[in-house]
Amino acid sequence: MYAVVGCSDCQALKIVEGRPETTQCPRCGKRRKFEKLRKFVETDDEDHAREVRSSMLANRQDEGEAYAELDSFAEMDEQVEDAGVSDEEYLEASGIDSEAVAEAAERVENRSASTRGSSRKDTVLAALRELDRPTEDEVVAYASERGVPAEYVRDALGKLARRGEVSESRGRYRLL
Repeated sequence: MYAVVGCSDCQALKIVEGRPETTQCPRCGKRRKFEKLRKFVETDDEDHAREVRSSMLANRQDEGEAYAELDSFAEMDEQVEDAGVSDEEYLEASGIDSEAVAEAAERVENRSASTRGSSRKDTVLAALRELDRPTEDEVVAYASERGVPAEYVRDALGKLARRGEVSESRGRYRLL
């Protein structure tokens, strides 16, 4: 559900999704209970709520007739998709090989796919769990294969050692 609501302090109009307990005015910052706000329209269609809010704003500025001549939000969204040039056309016009860009993006996607869902720190910790008493260079190599920069790995190892999460002895690391 979407509701077009107004602020009683500054008369700002906004669209609120769902039924939150409270909501804050984006203009003046006043927080109010949702139930106490004046609701101009409640609808299940976001585009309808956008249309109502836009119409109200246009009427406030005596531009209601000009607004009435515009297409709906849904129609304008479709027009935006068709407007302008595609990414490929733009790159080619700029002298950049769009196929090479697509291949590079695919390589990055494939390289980072193994670390998706895990943070850089998680990757460093995984290296310490999976490798048998690794050296800093071995942890760096492990993490680099998974898209984590070497500088980050070295900093992370130092921080983990200072916090007592890992120990370092004779250049070898061990997770505690």
